[in-house]
Amino acid sequence: MDSGQTALIISQLALGAFLTFLAITLWSRTRNVAWMLIIIGVIISYIEIIYSILGIFGMNGSSFFLIGSVPIISFILPLLRMSFFIAGILVMIYWQFRRK
Repeated sequence: MDSGQTALIISQLALGAFLTFLAITLWSRTRNVAWMLIIIGVIISYIEIIYSILGIFGMNGSSFFLIGSVPIISFILPLLRMSFFIAGILVMIYWQFRRK
């Protein structure tokens, strides 16, 4: 592993952990459904970072369930993350139009 890849891994882990910490802190302070969906998306994003780093080290164990040649977890995590972001934003849009 070269220094560029090491810097990428460390920066992704550090910033992802900080973002997840802030998201969990916000979760304990809010009961807004839209924000909770966004926070779940952030947590899934950090899970995705950890899974990709495990894949770099060859420890992801993703050869059990495949969709074609793509591991099912690599397929589901980005879709799940974006689905929670979309749901959170749609709830915010719904509330904005409902107020008028």
